[in-house]
Amino acid sequence: MSVIKVEIDPVEVGMDSARLQRIGKHFRSYVDDGRLPGWSMVIARENQVVYHDQYGFADIESKSPITQDTLFRIYSMTKPITSVALMILYEEGKVELTDPVSKYIPSFAQPMVFVGGGSNDPTLRPATEPMRIWHLLTHTSGLTYGFLYANPVDTIYRNNGFEWGSPKGLSLAETVDKFAEMPLLFNPGSEWNYSVATDVLGRVVEVASGMALDEFFKTRIFEPLKMVDTAFYVQESDAERLATLYLRAPEPEKTSRIDFMGDLAKTKPTSPSGGGGLISTLSDYHRFTQMLQNRGTLEGARILGSKTLGYMTENHLPGNQDLQKFGRPIFAETNYDGVGFGLGFSVVIDHRATKSVSSLGQYGWGGAASTTFWVDPLEDITAVFMTQLLPSSSYPIRPQLAQLVYQSIVD
Repeated sequence: MSVIKVEIDPVEVGMDSARLQRIGKHFRSYVDDGRLPGWSMVIARENQVVYHDQYGFADIESKSPITQDTLFRIYSMTKPITSVALMILYEEGKVELTDPVSKYIPSFAQPMVFVGGGSNDPTLRPATEPMRIWHLLTHTSGLTYGFLYANPVDTIYRNNGFEWGSPKGLSLAETVDKFAEMPLLFNPGSEWNYSVATDVLGRVVEVASGMALDEFFKTRIFEPLKMVDTAFYVQESDAERLATLYLRAPEPEKTSRIDFMGDLAKTKPTSPSGGGGLISTLSDYHRFTQMLQNRGTLEGARILGSKTLGYMTENHLPGNQDLQKFGRPIFAETNYDGVGFGLGFSVVIDHRATKSVSSLGQYGWGGAASTTFWVDPLEDITAVFMTQLLPSSSYPIRPQLAQLVYQSIVD
């Protein structure tokens, strides 16, 4: 484990130390009044840590504190890692962004699109466009999530056992074949909808590389970046390091532990989820964000070419639209005015429209248990925030973190 510590006087990189202290003061209140169990965060500028803090509990009931080696379920912060894995294969000529998904997963050869009816009697028609790799990367594939509860196709997913994961015992290959049997929400490329697309992308990585997804991650990303604690499950010897998963209770400012979901992280999955399955530490994910900020490299380990990473972090939605206009709504604590989507990341395309201090080109994403990260190439800033509270829409953690970080810039 790499230890995070403040590496420089913040004023040397244009940030005010006293203003940075406002961040921890603000988020301590979340723990003190019962909204969050605990948290850990790191802010860096010019590749040097200017702020690190942790507070509260990894487990409320036992009063086990958050520490530097606490393990967190990062859920959808897995998605950028899977997207990077796919683009590694792109750089090697093993995958093209325009390739039909069926080239790697034949069950997607003839997708059907939902056009009406209910979950028990849907009206379907053949898709007018093949599902392609870039559709998976941008969430414009027509796939969905069972937990969204937004339309009859989501219900079909749940009826087939896909709500917060896959039915027990399925392999990743079997899981994505099941996805292919269910209807698409729309023609690929015509809308944006948050979905299992990145899980399908994980299977493409397996087929194109000839390696299991966990092994590809380990050898091509985690080992080069020295992300020593990131994996699809927690081994028994490390189980005490795993933060307990909590759910926002109906009563305001309360939490309830949710062990039936949290304990899934202690068992090796038969279907590793490239869309939401990784467990990591603050220091490991900080190393991943530093690689991104350094345009694909960290401490001599080159993961992606700088041009590739630049391409990934541009808006790829048609007509440079934002998610608010082109996307179907997802439950989150912010709207998506002024935010587009690249190849695995959200991307700020109109910082004024976001109604939050941000930068053009700032990119990132978050996880279901209220974790978040972003990279700001313009201001040369990265931020990572870890906690363990479902759902991420419980509190405005992400916009508040951003405003507190940016108010500390004084250069």
